[in-house]
Amino acid sequence: MTTLEQRLDHGDIIIIDGAIGTELQLRGADMDGMSWCAAATETRPDILRTLHEDYIRAGADVITSNTYSSCRHVLEAAGMGDDTVVLNRRAVELAREARDAVADRPVWIAGALSCFTAGLDYNRRPDAEIAKANYREQAEVMAEAGVDVIVLEMMLHSERAAAAVEGAVSTGLPVWVGFSCRSGDDGSVLMYPHSGDAEMFADVIPKVMAVGGSVAGVMHSTVEDTGPALDVLREHWSGPLLAYPESGEEFTMPIWHYEENVSAEGLADACEDWVAQGVQIVGGCCGTRPEHIRALRERMPAQLPS
Repeated sequence: MTTLEQRLDHGDIIIIDGAIGTELQLRGADMDGMSWCAAATETRPDILRTLHEDYIRAGADVITSNTYSSCRHVLEAAGMGDDTVVLNRRAVELAREARDAVADRPVWIAGALSCFTAGLDYNRRPDAEIAKANYREQAEVMAEAGVDVIVLEMMLHSERAAAAVEGAVSTGLPVWVGFSCRSGDDGSVLMYPHSGDAEMFADVIPKVMAVGGSVAGVMHSTVEDTGPALDVLREHWSGPLLAYPESGEEFTMPIWHYEENVSAEGLADACEDWVAQGVQIVGGCCGTRPEHIRALRERMPAQLPS
């Protein structure tokens, strides 16, 4: 079977799936105040498996495992630390089961790993060395469970993002790095946290991508902020690009509020523009649904424009 890297080298457009966590919530899975959607892997595997199947039917080339908030330090804060290996392995198994059940074409599985902090409380950030060990553990478990690529989601600052990249590349798998950005009041592109010490995106890219990673992109950012962030990224990264923005901005842990949503056609319009500028991997993040991915499948070209 052709690999993802071969498809990227060929110039193919790759469609990644939409939201996992917010869609689990919308379909009735219980969200946890510390680990958000992680427990749904154990409590509602039926919903999770069906969600993966729906994204495959909608046209996703890549589906992401429900492991965004399943790193050990997050699960420990939720009282589930002893289940770290089991939950990460099972999340990948459910994605594989969905692929085996409905895919009639090549579909790849991305193991999601993020800088998510338990309860979205930055005071709960573990020691840097502990975080690094936990990122590596999670990456290795997902690799052993059978993911095809590791996607680093919501990379927020250079130190933690570099640690996550280091852990992910140790598996030998392709690593896609998804940065989360916002526009500053002066038009600059900053990392996502709304704090006075947010780093400039331009400063973060070379520090993180020097550690490793075969793809870089912008995710879990608004459509409006994604375009300017991609402009900055092109100045500092010459490899393949990805973009999968969120739809709606209101999140009160652990509930995502579906407000100010980006329509399926609106997302497709934005992605058409980004593909014309060289973005090769497109999809959606929080708030996006299978209909968004279906619109991308219908609208995206087969390959990057020459």
